[in-house]
Amino acid sequence: MTDRPDDSGWADETATALLVLADGTVLEGTGFGAAGSAVGEVCFNTAMTGYEEILTDPSYAGQIITFTFPHIGNVGTNEADIETVNMAATPGARGVILHSAITQPSNYRATRDLDAWLKARGIIGLSGIDTRALTALIRERGMPNAVIAHEPSGRFDLAALKKEAREWPGLEGMDLVPMVTSGQRFTWDETEWDWEKGYGRQENPQFHVVAIDYGIKRNILRLLATTGCKVTVVPATTGAEDILALKPDGVFLSNGPGDPAATGAYAVPVIREMIDRDMPTFGICLGHQMLGIALGGRTMKMHQGHHGANHPVKDLTTGKVEITSMNHGFAVDKDSLPGNVEQTHVSLFDGSNAGLALKDKPVFSVQYHPEASPGPRDSHYLFRRFADMMRARKRA
Repeated sequence: MTDRPDDSGWADETATALLVLADGTVLEGTGFGAAGSAVGEVCFNTAMTGYEEILTDPSYAGQIITFTFPHIGNVGTNEADIETVNMAATPGARGVILHSAITQPSNYRATRDLDAWLKARGIIGLSGIDTRALTALIRERGMPNAVIAHEPSGRFDLAALKKEAREWPGLEGMDLVPMVTSGQRFTWDETEWDWEKGYGRQENPQFHVVAIDYGIKRNILRLLATTGCKVTVVPATTGAEDILALKPDGVFLSNGPGDPAATGAYAVPVIREMIDRDMPTFGICLGHQMLGIALGGRTMKMHQGHHGANHPVKDLTTGKVEITSMNHGFAVDKDSLPGNVEQTHVSLFDGSNAGLALKDKPVFSVQYHPEASPGPRDSHYLFRRFADMMRARKRA
């Protein structure tokens, strides 16, 4: 780490990329991926696999990801593992930070290496720094605002980069969903991936689910289809009457980026209308947080957030512990939940809320990503739980 005294720019053949923190700290490394600069919040992710899924998760919009695992890029990339649904939207993460340089891919599914893939998607990369030290900094001080910059010539306007990092307002109060949501309604019938068969199609759906797209992931849609659902995906600003006009058996509240209180300004009234209609409702991540607000709770910014594929969560309704994928920098304040709301899941890392349910209505949500992309498949039962709710409502 260094703080250059001369902010006018310099030439240094060994430093072709910088991470400039809002406090003026400068980390120098080697650039890869797209050239240019991007501002965002720096977080660390502890997953050892699934970097392509992570980098295309719309929930990471506005963030720069530091991978704690040193060897990222070894299996290359392909077009099948992308999680972004709206390909015209912001491509998820704004930047990526690695310890080691990218090697040539070694995987039969790879179509190109990570460097070329990042260039094509406009994502800036930096390697060659001590990611352990950066992770320790985040754990001690919280997730900093920063600018990541890649310039092959090694010449940077450091004063301008510091100013941009210092003046970026951060994610609190920021509604990023318009950057990632779909522009129009569409249907989804692709089911989950099967070995040597690829993805399938849902041809005999039992339920019709309307999924509100706050930045939805493809594998969530695949798991809904696999569970027997015909899925209609609608933009984040779709009104309650338009959703009800589609005659759904259930409503899904998707993951997404940004501050849930900011997005909740227009999303929460729609969610409350679904609850008042006794509509079976299932939320994940941002959808979980906004459901918590709709039920009378509040959300809060976390110190370092939860990002990884190894997070233990206890299901308080069964007593079982599952290992989960998480990606969130905001959380529901469990102490703010009213008496008719039950806390169903809890993080075993820090005791924060990881799930809730209404005691008298078919409404529930989880903070983590049960679709397991990337990550363990421990939590697939939640999609079956949602289907059981819709089945019971149809019988009634």
